[in-house]
Amino acid sequence: MTSSPPREPDRAPGATLRRVLAFDDAGTLRLLLAPVDTDPAVRAVVFGDSGGDGTSDGDRLVLAVGPPAASPEAVAAVHDAARRGACAVVLRDTEGVPPAPEVLAAARESGLALLVRAAWTDWADTASLLRSALALSAAGEGTGRQPSAHADDLDALASAIASSTGGSITIEDTAFRVLAHSATLPEADGVRRSTILGGRVPEARVAELRRSGLLRALWSSRDVIRRPASGDSPERLVIAVRNGSEVLGSIWAAADGRSLSPRADDALRRAADAAAPHLIRHRLRQSGSVRRRDDALRGLLYAQGDARTHAWSLGVAPDAPCAVVVAEHAGGSAPTSVRRTLDVLALQAASYRAGALVLREAERLLVLLPLAEGPDRGLRGPGTRNGGASGRDTHGGPEERGRDALGLARELASLAPSLPGGASVRAGAGPVAPSALQAAESCEEAALVVRVLGERERRGLDREPLRYAGPVEAGPGLDVLRILDAVRPLWESGSGPVHDLVRTDLAAGGRLVRSLGAYLDASGDVSLAAERLVLHPNTLRYRLRRIRERYGVDLDDPDTRLLITLAVRLTGDV
Repeated sequence: MTSSPPREPDRAPGATLRRVLAFDDAGTLRLLLAPVDTDPAVRAVVFGDSGGDGTSDGDRLVLAVGPPAASPEAVAAVHDAARRGACAVVLRDTEGVPPAPEVLAAARESGLALLVRAAWTDWADTASLLRSALALSAAGEGTGRQPSAHADDLDALASAIASSTGGSITIEDTAFRVLAHSATLPEADGVRRSTILGGRVPEARVAELRRSGLLRALWSSRDVIRRPASGDSPERLVIAVRNGSEVLGSIWAAADGRSLSPRADDALRRAADAAAPHLIRHRLRQSGSVRRRDDALRGLLYAQGDARTHAWSLGVAPDAPCAVVVAEHAGGSAPTSVRRTLDVLALQAASYRAGALVLREAERLLVLLPLAEGPDRGLRGPGTRNGGASGRDTHGGPEERGRDALGLARELASLAPSLPGGASVRAGAGPVAPSALQAAESCEEAALVVRVLGERERRGLDREPLRYAGPVEAGPGLDVLRILDAVRPLWESGSGPVHDLVRTDLAAGGRLVRSLGAYLDASGDVSLAAERLVLHPNTLRYRLRRIRERYGVDLDDPDTRLLITLAVRLTGDV
């Protein structure tokens, strides 16, 4: 530690643990165990050796200077923090060494949130970060938005755009949260009023924009998009704000009670360029929260760490039902095309329903889709079904709610190739998990569905490749892949004529193995198999005869056929 800790805690009204952690852009703190309380208030940051009689209201965040989290001796620090009225305790991290089970148990028993401080920083810097976060939270209390040094600039930009376009302006991020807006005129329509008052575009409106195809055009176009007046809704212009190929947000101009300027399109194009630096700064300010959210979502979907803690970090009710959708690059496209396609699909998935959470990976997306049953469960909002907005919440049993996830899979698979230079994807919908704590099971099955679609295409089983499916549509292919995964180690450690055939032929290019695969898939029909291989039937017969004569493999023997079938499937796309 580089400085002596003050004895009196710094206090700030209105801060919560979640808001404090959101200010940690650099990854100084890592949450290991969520608190019992949904989002406890934090009004003081104190050091573990600064005294205290335990009379606080459970609103202290204690920095425990002492043994690291990996040491059982840290149990005493956890109990001491609880005695002194803490809601959370920060221990020192030891890189590569997990926390001691006794320490986790002590925090769980005490109801405390347990965090660790990165090994590359010190206690003084950690205290400074937390106290700054408390002060900033206090400064933003009651405003309905996080304080920002650049907020005035963005508001001024919105007013300037309003003057040049003749319209009422909102500047929004990719989640349709309002970052800035111009003055709202008395003639403003209901959608603008509810957007400004709520701080974001209403979910029903987002669903309608997605259904109409406007969002698809917005995410993939670099020009101004015009939406004609309809009923009580005035004419609107919208343009995406970009940083290179990355979409940062959008600018909307509404003709509220007056006509838009004839040069409004040009004004919006210039405004999009001017707004980009502001939205980049906004993105950077949110980067700590985004990184923390991604880490928590990855942990929840891959069953890494404590699921309840990840759910807390994401703001998801742990008992809320959900399903996971996986969309994966289908191959055959340039990396740039894949990246751009997945960027657009990520935006589309995030707008599918309230609370949808998207994890973007190199060649695939994972979407956690809340499927709330009632008004107070999970993150929820107006639902969509089978790729279209229903305008109401999704109810019913797992089967009906599962169709909602299948609808998203279908929407992503259909959207991808329709984009300019779009890359094809395969999308799998996992089964409904009864709670968010079991989301990893839905994720695993969704990924397995995507593998089934790839296998079917590789083997040419469908006239047109299937691009989306759920567990029902994938059928027995799911169980076959599970069996193949289980027997792979046995196959790889085995020996015999079939092993010799497969290993020798794969080294030479795999022509015989491919021929065997087509022959077995056609149930021994030489003509059909030859057609799929684009061969003359006699050529295939010659290859089968060569397999028998050279390797001593008897295709008429049932056990041999079973072993060959497994071997061919395990070799994959040869």
